[in-house]
Amino acid sequence: MAKLTSSCVVGVQWGDEGKGKIVDILSQKADLVVRFQGGGNAGHTVVVNGEKHVLHLIPSGILHKSICVIANGVVVDLIQLLEEMEEIKRRGIKVDGRIFLSDRAHVVMPYHKFLDKHSEGASGTGKIGTTQRGIGPCYADKAARKGIRVADLYNEEFFKERVFAFTAEKNKILAALYGAEPLDAARIVDEYRGYAAKLKPFITDAVEMVNGAIDKGKKVLFEGAQGSLLDIDFGTYPFVTSSNSDACGISAGTGVPPKKIGKILGVAKAYCTRVGEGPFPTELNDALGEKLREIGGEYGATTGRPRRCGWFDGVTSRHAVQINGIEEVAITKLDVLSGLDEIKFGIAYQHNGTKTDRMPTDTKVLAQCRPVYKSFKGWKEDLSKVRRYEDLPKAAKIYLNFLEGYLKVKVTMISVGKDREKTILRR
Repeated sequence: MAKLTSSCVVGVQWGDEGKGKIVDILSQKADLVVRFQGGGNAGHTVVVNGEKHVLHLIPSGILHKSICVIANGVVVDLIQLLEEMEEIKRRGIKVDGRIFLSDRAHVVMPYHKFLDKHSEGASGTGKIGTTQRGIGPCYADKAARKGIRVADLYNEEFFKERVFAFTAEKNKILAALYGAEPLDAARIVDEYRGYAAKLKPFITDAVEMVNGAIDKGKKVLFEGAQGSLLDIDFGTYPFVTSSNSDACGISAGTGVPPKKIGKILGVAKAYCTRVGEGPFPTELNDALGEKLREIGGEYGATTGRPRRCGWFDGVTSRHAVQINGIEEVAITKLDVLSGLDEIKFGIAYQHNGTKTDRMPTDTKVLAQCRPVYKSFKGWKEDLSKVRRYEDLPKAAKIYLNFLEGYLKVKVTMISVGKDREKTILRR
C-alpha cells in the first residue's frame, strides 16, 4: 500500500482542548480538512494575528487554502451553517468551491431544537448539560430511521411527506409532555426549501470526494469535535455527546475505511476542563480552579458557559489514548500553568479503599473516585515567546516528560499562547 497521506486530530479530554488551533496549524499543508461528527454544539476558536475566529460547523482549514468538507457523520443546522458562511465571507474568506456538505448528512430540524430545550429543562437532577441545539434528538431520529438527510431536501414530495409526518408526531410529544405549542409543518417545508436552494452549490457526494482525494495521494486531515471522554460509547455515559467523538467515528462519519486512516494526533490541555454535568475526579472547586478559568479564558466558544477546571487526569487520558491508538500528543495552554508554585497530575484513583489506574465504566463509581496525585514544582517564567522545546523552563520539561512516560506517547506540539505562532513544534 502507498504511504498514507491522511491524519486525524482528536481530543483526549472532555473537549475544549484547543483542537481548533492545532487543526489550523496542520491545515497549512492539508488539501482537504474533513469534519466527521458532532454538530453546531461544538466550537473551535482560532486566533490569527490577534483576530479571533469562532467556527462551529465549518472546519478550521477554511482559514487557509484547504477544501473543507462537512461529512455524513455531522448533523447540520442549515440556518447556523448559512450564517457561519456569511460571517466567513464578511471576513474576506472565499467559500465558493471551498466548502462542501455531504448529501448523506442529517439535518437538524426545528422540532429537534424544541425537544432538546424542553427535555433538558424538565430533567431536573438528571440533566446532561446539553447546548439545547437539537443535536441529541437529531441523532436519535437518525438511529430510529426517522431522520431527514441533506439529499432528501431535493426530493420535494418525499421531503414534504416526511416533514409533515414527523412534525405531527413531535407535536403530540411536545403537547403531551411539555404543554408546548405545535409547530407548523407547512411553514417548515417552505423555510427549508429556501435553505436548500442556497446550499445546493455546496452539496456533494463526500464519500467519493474524500476517498478520491486519499487515493490520489492528497493530504487529508480529519477534524473531530468535542473530546474522546464525551464519546457516546467510550466516554462518561450518559454525560456524553450523541456521536463517536474519537477516531472510532472517522470511518462511519466519512465512509473512509480504517485502512486509509493514517496518524492519529491527540490534543490535551496541560490541565483539564469540562463543560456541563458529569463526573470530573480532578476538578478544583476552589480559588485555584477559578484562577485557571480566568487565566485560561475557560468559557465555551459556542455557549459562553464557564468551564469546570482541574488538574490533568492521567487515568481518563490514558483511556482516551488507548481507544484512539494515539502515539503523538499536542499539549495546549502550557502557559496557563506559569506562576504556580505546585502542579499536580492525577496518576490513579482511590475508591472504597482500593487504588486503580483504570477508568471505571460505571459513571457513579467514577464520580466517587478520589484522585491520587503526583506533585511537580512549578515555574515562574512567561512562556509566550518560547519557540523551542529546549528553551522551556526545566520544571516544565520535567512535567511534560512525565506526561509522555505515563501516557506512553510523544509530545510533538506545545501551545504557549492563543495565537497561531505561539506554538512549539518538536517534529
